[in-house]
Parts: sequence; structure tokens; C-alpha cells
Amino acid sequence: MSAIIILLIISLLVAGGFLLAFIFSVRNGQFDDDYTPSIRILFDDKDPESEDRI
Repeated sequence: MSAIIILLIISLLVAGGFLLAFIFSVRNGQFDDDYTPSIRILFDDKDPESEDRI
């Protein structure tokens, strides 16, 4: 029975750590950009005319 209590306490500490990391990332603006990912596919990565051809 004591092993279950120890595992429960450890799992709550790990879950709390993940919750703190999530709150920290939200407050630092990690999830603010909603527009750019949806239009990123519309733009090419490189301009084919500007590449140096051998």
C-alpha cells in the first residue's frame, strides 16, 4: 500500500511540473501566433531564380 502512495505522490509532482511548464510557456507567448502557420504553406521556401546554378 505504501508503494501506491509513493507512486501517486511522484505522479502528482510530475503532473504539476508539466502544468507549470505549460503555464510558463503560455505566459511567454509561445502559443500566440495563430495566423502564420495557416499561411506558411502558401509561400515557397526558396526563390528558384535566385539560386546559383552550376
